[in-house]
Parts: sequence; C-alpha cells; structure tokens
Amino acid sequence: MLLASPRGFCAGVERAVETVERALALHGAPVYVRKQIVHNVHVVRDLEQRGAVFVESEQDAPVGAVLVLSAHGVAPSVHENAQRRSQRTIDATCPLVSKVHAEARSYAAGGFTIALVGHEEHEEVVGTRGEAPEATVVIGSVAAAEAFTPADRAKVAYVTQTTLSMDETAEILAVLRRRFPAIVGPPKDDICYATTNRQNAVKEMLPLIDLLLVVGSGNSSNSNRLVDVALGAGVPAHLIEDAGCIDEAWLDGIETVGLTSGASAPERLVTGVLRWFRERGVEQIERLDGVVEDIEFRLPSELRQPARPAPAAV
Repeated sequence: MLLASPRGFCAGVERAVETVERALALHGAPVYVRKQIVHNVHVVRDLEQRGAVFVESEQDAPVGAVLVLSAHGVAPSVHENAQRRSQRTIDATCPLVSKVHAEARSYAAGGFTIALVGHEEHEEVVGTRGEAPEATVVIGSVAAAEAFTPADRAKVAYVTQTTLSMDETAEILAVLRRRFPAIVGPPKDDICYATTNRQNAVKEMLPLIDLLLVVGSGNSSNSNRLVDVALGAGVPAHLIEDAGCIDEAWLDGIETVGLTSGASAPERLVTGVLRWFRERGVEQIERLDGVVEDIEFRLPSELRQPARPAPAAV
C-alpha cells in the first residue's frame, strides 16, 4: 500500500475549523455556521457536538446571533443580510478564495466580462459570482468556453474556482485564450496550492498502484478531482467518507492500493483506513515523499488574541 503526501487538511481548512472552535470558546454555544464550514461530514458532526449549529442561510440564524461564514466564501449580499439582522459575523473564507473575489471585483470595475471557470452550483462559485453577477458568466466545460459570447470580445477576463482539476482547467483556458487573444487573467493561478499539490501527488503515485482510495466527502470538489485524476489515467478510484465505506470486492485482483485524502478530510480518517487494511493482513505501507506544505493563515481579526501589554519599566 502507498500513502500519498501531501494529503488532508490545508491551511484554509485548518483556519476555518479553528475559527469555529475559537468562536465557541469565546462566545459559548450556540454559534451558527452558514453552510458547512468545510465540505466534510465528519468535521461538521464534530463541531455540532461542541455546540455549532449549521444553517443553510443567514436568514435561518436568529437576529443578533454569532454567525461564522464558511471557508468557501459568500456574496456581498450575505454580509448585507447579516448586517440587517444584527448578526455578528466572523468570516472564515479561505484567503485564497478571498483573492479570487478581489480579482472579480477589480475586473468588473474595469468593465470586463468575467469568465468564471468552475462548477456553477458550488458554494465558492456562487460567492465569487455574487461579487459582480451582471458581469460574470460561469464556464464549466470546454463546450461552454466555445459557446461563450461576451458583449465586447476585447474586454474579457477570467478567474477560476480554487479546487478544480488542473488538467480540465487548462483545457478550458486554452479555448478561451484561442477565442479571445486579448483575455486577461490573474498573475498567479487561482487553483490553490493544496489542490495542485494533492493532484500532483496522485499523478506521481498512479504508475505504482492498481487502485486509488480517496478519503473525502461527496460534496468536496477537491476530493472528487483526485478521483477524476486517477480515472482519467485509467486507474480505478473510489471516494470514501471513511473506512466503513470500503467494499472488499474492490480489492479483488488488486496488488497495490494507493491512499490519499482531500483537503477537508481529517487525518484520523486516513488512520482509520490504514487500520482497516492492517486488520486484513496488509503489513507493507509505504509513505511517499512529497511537497512539504508550511503555509499558515491568520485567524479572522475578531478571534485573534490581543497583544499582551509591555512590562512596566523598572
């Protein structure tokens, strides 16, 4: 068995989960969270047990409530609605998603039509589009890129969802660049470092394995993209919530299994899968070397510890 590296929590997910934990410690239960703080059912259940209440909309949280906004980002209208309801918002949006929001605002202010490459119903895309809904068109496929018809072909810009397949995104952007030679985009890719690193780790592993298991929830975009990477290379792959989801029939005729996890999956779930295999006689588990991730994001300003006063002069 081969274990991919890096895998699991990224800096944005760690920040978001800690944001809810700190808010509970500071304000006490209940703390309301708009949508899933990150796309993992185990994380959500753990936080619910600590007193977090997950709601679909800011309208579903009481007037005056403490409301944490998820890592995926929200449209400006959500902030406006929360303010009208006197809710104390704590924004746990991943800073890399906030970067995309800023890009969208800038392009819209410059009069560009924005091609937002991503999955239309994903919360991150909904939030980004909300920055400039009249100027933004969501592009989810090569076919959509071919059909895209902006009002001014000379004033087109693009941004992307942070958790996309690198290969599929490259194909879509190639079409947009061919059709609109003057298109502008961010100086640095919007697909986040964690998504890129985890997809590259899987690609390096694929020639060595017969089956890939990806620990992650079904609504996790970055986890699903890891499955897609394997399937695209002809390697069978399954997305599993935890060890209890493994079907032993998948292992018939399989010599080497690869294991990784999405950016919102806790490492304890990977440990549970490894235990499942050890209990069935798998003794050789090799951890592959990969990129070392040392990125950290500061907590929202509302939760940062105040600086200690300087000691008095003697």
